[in-house]
Amino acid sequence: MACVLQPVAAEAEWQPIEEVRTYAVTGSSGAALYDSIGVHGPELGGGRVVAHTTFKLTWTRKYERRGDACVLAVARPKLIITYTLPKPTGKLPAATQASWATFIAGIETHERVHGDYIEQMVRDIEAMSVGFSADNDPDCRKIRVELTKRLGELSAQQRQQGRDFDKAEMSEGGNIRRLVLQLVNGP
Repeated sequence: MACVLQPVAAEAEWQPIEEVRTYAVTGSSGAALYDSIGVHGPELGGGRVVAHTTFKLTWTRKYERRGDACVLAVARPKLIITYTLPKPTGKLPAATQASWATFIAGIETHERVHGDYIEQMVRDIEAMSVGFSADNDPDCRKIRVELTKRLGELSAQQRQQGRDFDKAEMSEGGNIRRLVLQLVNGP
């Protein structure tokens, strides 16, 4: 089986749909708010996290037979990125509100980088998929196997990119670590 990539322009530009979901946290100091995050934050990897970015990706694909080959003629994604962030339930004292505003802005910026990585992965999938072909595949079965393999590679790259980003951000001197310490040690 020979697989050939052929550049083909996308039919229509798409944009991801972004959603922000919140979970409730309580407290009147930065330390109390962070403690509440530890109790109510999203569960991930056996523990709780401050925030989380997830996505749902579906595709509209059209495979075409061209002679004895199969070509992926259309691959249009629908991407929904969901950011889950903490939100205080009550009015905060002014000094705590100022600390919280800095903290949550930094956390949201961090999560949106994950969203950017996800969007780029989908654009990379789209770029490699449209025009992808497999010779000697009149039933369009071989192409699906090869496409799945390549999509798995792109997905693994995106997950590793996210892990590397988190490691840097949460390490000594990293941005997330700094934000947490400022919140906890602040008013």
